[in-house]
Amino acid sequence: MSDTPTRVALYLQDKHPIRDGMEYARYAEAKGFEAVWQAESRLVRDAIVPMAAYAAVTERIKVGSGVINNWTRNIGLLAATFLTLDDLAPDRIICGIGAWWDPLARDVGIERRKPLQAMRETVEVLRRLLRMENVTFHGEFHHVTGIELDVVHGRREPRNVPIYIGATGPKMLELTGEIADGVVLNYCVPPSYNDMALEQLEKGARKAGRTLDDIDRPQLVVCSVHEDREVAIQGSKELLTQYLAQQPHIAQASGVSQAVVDKIQSILGWPATKEQIHQAMQYVPDDLVERITASGTPEDARAKVQEYIDHGATCPILYPLGDPKLMIDTFATR
Repeated sequence: MSDTPTRVALYLQDKHPIRDGMEYARYAEAKGFEAVWQAESRLVRDAIVPMAAYAAVTERIKVGSGVINNWTRNIGLLAATFLTLDDLAPDRIICGIGAWWDPLARDVGIERRKPLQAMRETVEVLRRLLRMENVTFHGEFHHVTGIELDVVHGRREPRNVPIYIGATGPKMLELTGEIADGVVLNYCVPPSYNDMALEQLEKGARKAGRTLDDIDRPQLVVCSVHEDREVAIQGSKELLTQYLAQQPHIAQASGVSQAVVDKIQSILGWPATKEQIHQAMQYVPDDLVERITASGTPEDARAKVQEYIDHGATCPILYPLGDPKLMIDTFATR
């Protein structure tokens, strides 16, 4: 179909059993998807175990973390983890990493201070370790002395693991343009949000003597596809209700009114129950769903995804809320 993107990826969180996710990854690969990204969100499912599972049952599709945080894994372990994944699926692994969010970080004892400096140090040390360098680095957040990835049995050559930053705010976007191989643009934002994001990415890229074209720009997009448009809209409302309450940076970027956020937050606890979500869903207006997600019939969803591409996304990373195989078929490139 002419309006199907040439590049498309699949996004999985904790909505499906991992073995179902493995089947969806294989199905997406067969339908021409270029990547499957696994979320690490809330305290529910880590990204690394599912990534390994998807890598083990596929042959070509890339496997990315979308995204892990840069606070909870020691930098040596982080590098060893991605070395291990690359051993399982050489040249198919992408490290997507983000600055996490409060209140979750705070509630598990992490103080997210100076997030830009922390991210800069993480990316530098991780990249050097994956190049198989011997690294001594003493920054504000990372302190390592003469360490390297100690491969005795296996490939000693530098690893091809691109580093993408999951950035939402303007300063993190600018940093991403300066230091990362790509950005993972957030979801639950209108396509016009990307205009600001691209300006900041370009600003950062110029600092490093690069252009915007040097930075890959995949974007998470909530995608609820159903032949009955109303069923698809309701599917997205359930997710939006939870995200608007729990992730204030996404609510801010999506332009949702504070009154709507306050009302939803007053109903939802932590963690939110299904009953609370269904009670609060009524306060999420249909036009918001249409503005910040790709929801509706297959034709509706394709048209909306094209808007994100028109605003600079290079590869939609689609999060299926309805039938994942119908969504994959809707965007199949082969």
